[in-house]
Amino acid sequence: MTRTRRVPVEAPARRVEALATLPMFHRMHGRKAVVAGHSNGALWKAELLAAAGANVLVLAGAHARAYDSILNTLAGGRMCVVGREWRAEDLNGAAVAVGDFAEDDRALAFQRAARSAGAVVNIIDKPTLCDAQFGALVNRSPLVVAISTDGGAPVFAQAIRTLIETLLPHGLKTWAQAARAWRPWVSAQKLSYGARRSFWESFADMALREPTRAPSDDDCAKFLKAADATAPQPLERGGSVILVGAGPGDPELLTLKAVRALQGADVILYDDLVSAQVLELARREAQRILVGKTGHAASCKQNDINALMVSLAHQGKRVVRLKGGDPLLFGRASEEIESCRSAGISVEIVPGITSAQGAAASLGVSLTQRGVAGRVQFVTGHGADGSLPQDLDWHAIGRSDTTTVVYMPRRTLAAFRDHAIAAGLSPDTPAVAVQSATRSDERRIMSTISTLPDRLSELADVGPVIVLIGAAFANVLADDKQASSRLSGCLLQA
Repeated sequence: MTRTRRVPVEAPARRVEALATLPMFHRMHGRKAVVAGHSNGALWKAELLAAAGANVLVLAGAHARAYDSILNTLAGGRMCVVGREWRAEDLNGAAVAVGDFAEDDRALAFQRAARSAGAVVNIIDKPTLCDAQFGALVNRSPLVVAISTDGGAPVFAQAIRTLIETLLPHGLKTWAQAARAWRPWVSAQKLSYGARRSFWESFADMALREPTRAPSDDDCAKFLKAADATAPQPLERGGSVILVGAGPGDPELLTLKAVRALQGADVILYDDLVSAQVLELARREAQRILVGKTGHAASCKQNDINALMVSLAHQGKRVVRLKGGDPLLFGRASEEIESCRSAGISVEIVPGITSAQGAAASLGVSLTQRGVAGRVQFVTGHGADGSLPQDLDWHAIGRSDTTTVVYMPRRTLAAFRDHAIAAGLSPDTPAVAVQSATRSDERRIMSTISTLPDRLSELADVGPVIVLIGAAFANVLADDKQASSRLSGCLLQA
């Protein structure tokens, strides 16, 4: 079977999904900020600006005393509270202007005056008049996390902040402070790019493993020693390849090690089956190259992928070869591993959740149900030439005590059925086709192996399909038949 050759293509359009707002961290130390108003929101934002080191001018009208509670507890900066309403000249030289007005006309007047003065404007509780929003903050300064809902759901942002607070130990503050203090010294060591990255990776690993203790100078020396030991040599240049399993699509099924590999990548070579949500977890600066391999369609040649992977690694790049599911299961991993080893490239494998596991979890069915299925086997329905493989063990597939999972079966399932039934598999054996397992657009067809191939056309043309066969799915099939019967009854009554 002849297939169109596809060449690897960089896909910058998928680097970042559309953003409602641009997240930035604004240096305010020594700069002027103006706050007009006296509500709790105005007090909070005045305190935040002062904590960031701004010189804050507060125009509080007749409510200057409202600020007494924070004037003596400032985290930094300087605050001047004036008991009058704001004037246009108050905004001269301001970097940020915050207004608190119930009336739209007063808010709009403040916005226009502040913009004329060159200030970034925030109007409390009026997101449509804002140039910028104050997000919900997780403060481990200099480690700061800000959460924004573009002003649409502040309570939701606070709930997310609370969740992140539980995940980030307070001790990370001291590690972030140490990183800021050590960075000039590390830069002065004239380390290679690979050695610097090794230093900071060792730093991050230790910080996350031991966040409750403060880092020491001994830690710094140890990180530097490790960086020197792993610094790239002139000929090898420190490149490496990591084969990473992206799982069936749900980004929450990624392993922590997979996420770490994505966040440390220089280049990501990814397949068509990798979801955009998984790619969103990668380092923003990483180059993304689509090297899609799809059955019965234009595909990159495996040799081209191997050559590109090795070439990038020889350039000193940290290459992540990102594959749907698990790279060691029908993922051509052995060829890529051999190519790297033959070229003297360091290669590592990070396993992933295979689509069989994802589909079974979605169905709520054990692949090895006691007393029903004592063994499970994974087979491919798609050979090198696009047809049914010739080396399948039909005797094993015909066993009634086995769960069989067929990968890439869309065009060969009818032939698979015929061979399996001829080998002794009952035509009434339950079978389930699952498309895009674990994803939001997941679809299923529940049937018997005798009729399932004729129903695959009910699925969309796009999206990976997996078929699970065996008595373990009997209850799923029975539930589906009952649901269909109830629906038919309702339609007849209607």
